[in-house]
Amino acid sequence: MTFDFSPLYRSTIGFDHLASMLDSISSADRSQPSYPPYNIELLEQDKYRISMAVAGFSDDEISVETENNTLTVSAARKADGDGKKPTYLHQGIAERNFRRQFKLADHVKVVSANLANGLLHVDLEKEVPEAMKPRQIPINGSNVQKLLKSA
Repeated sequence: MTFDFSPLYRSTIGFDHLASMLDSISSADRSQPSYPPYNIELLEQDKYRISMAVAGFSDDEISVETENNTLTVSAARKADGDGKKPTYLHQGIAERNFRRQFKLADHVKVVSANLANGLLHVDLEKEVPEAMKPRQIPINGSNVQKLLKSA
């Protein structure tokens, strides 16, 4: 199914980036990797947590980076010192390297990342600058009426 986002371009001002992102999402290949599994949860208003199942990886094998509103979580297995691979009778725990990216909205920053019980928790917070918060604009209609009365 394809959506036409051209009306969005005509009815918004300054949201060209948002409309372009919607266009790219609608036409993107749906073959996103499914490993490792993750959850995104809302902790409080403007506070989020991404939890990823990274069983078998240590904290020095995992990298969490942000650049240009993109959060990248990747992991690479370090080679064992002896170079000897174990012989598995059954291998159900995935030990493959991965790289997963999340697009962050403007003003969302990574607060912390920690690894506990095979889960990597990345905490995020949205901090809108004071200049961008909603503010009330006074209407000075009474000044116009005063000028008309004095004339």
